[in-house]
Amino acid sequence: MFKGFREFILRGNVIDLAVAVVIGAAFTAVVNSIVANIFNPIIGALFRADSLDSAGIVAIGDAEIKFGAVLGAIIQFLIVAVVVYFVFVLPINHLKKAAFAIKGTPAESLEKTNEELPPTETELLIEIRDLLAAQRAAAADEPPATGHVPKH
Repeated sequence: MFKGFREFILRGNVIDLAVAVVIGAAFTAVVNSIVANIFNPIIGALFRADSLDSAGIVAIGDAEIKFGAVLGAIIQFLIVAVVVYFVFVLPINHLKKAAFAIKGTPAESLEKTNEELPPTETELLIEIRDLLAAQRAAAADEPPATGHVPKH
């Protein structure tokens, strides 16, 4: 019983998922801090508005429709998307292109044939699958079922 649980916990994908959740939470804190402490005060100063939550409220009977709150959430989402893209995604993509530049040539040279580029995740997974099938076949003294020979 405990052996199965231990194997489950120590599997790579469970640990990877846990790391991703922790890093994601830390990343969320960084993005929220940038938005709350830099962009929200700038927007508040430009529009002279403390909060859109109390603006644009339409009362219908006892119900309140808060258009300002919805608009504020949309603006908040767009600000977060801009921060994530320009502060994180764009610089990281630039660094990736620079890291994979072939023999000191410009990053545009990455648009070469597939043999010159690093393998994709799918290609690596196919290769792993085929290697495992070959190992099983060798252990059972049978030919591999896939017939695919890995490139690497």
